[in-house]
Amino acid sequence: MSKKIVISGGSGRFGSYLKKINTKHKLFFPSKKQLNILSKNSIYSYLKKYKPQIFIHLAGLSRPMKIHDKDIKKSIDLNIIGTANVTKICSDLNIKLIYFSTNYIYPGIKGNHSESEAILPVNNYAWSKLGGECSVQLYKNSLILRVSMTERPFVHKYAFADMKTNFIFHDEFIKIFKKVLTKKGVLNIGGPSTTVYEFAKNYNTKVKKKYLKKENKIKLPMNTSMNLAKLKKYLQ
Repeated sequence: MSKKIVISGGSGRFGSYLKKINTKHKLFFPSKKQLNILSKNSIYSYLKKYKPQIFIHLAGLSRPMKIHDKDIKKSIDLNIIGTANVTKICSDLNIKLIYFSTNYIYPGIKGNHSESEAILPVNNYAWSKLGGECSVQLYKNSLILRVSMTERPFVHKYAFADMKTNFIFHDEFIKIFKKVLTKKGVLNIGGPSTTVYEFAKNYNTKVKKKYLKKENKIKLPMNTSMNLAKLKKYLQ
């Protein structure tokens, strides 16, 4: 059944990709002027006018990660307060909310993280995304996606050989995303668990190794690989 879906953050990396896909659903990509996540009145007015069944919340602050250390006010406003505002209005209007979180919220020590286990971010970016999750968790008509996603092709010259994750490209993710729109709760989404270097060298043979342990200034979890059993069950 065709649905009306509003997507915040349409000018971002994944939002821009969504604009190119073919879908039976009617997608709306409001500009910041049309829908400002820092203004509850702005959110309410737009959603009341277009009456979507689903709100996909992509808007927020991500890269460069150091900005979450240098400008915590901006990080708090966009990733925590903005998400809370969206959640409040979706709750008022009974709109399904899909929130894009990150696998970085896991402690990243042992890997194979499941959706139900304890979470402990190691950097401010992940804390800000967890702050957004907190408000969405209160609203039961919602789906939180803890995603490990990157752009195709892998463009970086270096990749960490001691950092494990579940990278998946945008085009691979969208195939999965279409199948979980109706789900609720929390869901890990990614590809096979591997090091960033092993993932990257499949698409860029010239990529060089780096080691996260030697990069003292970079605060990233060592092993945020996720358990994807719940996702695989949904995809059967």
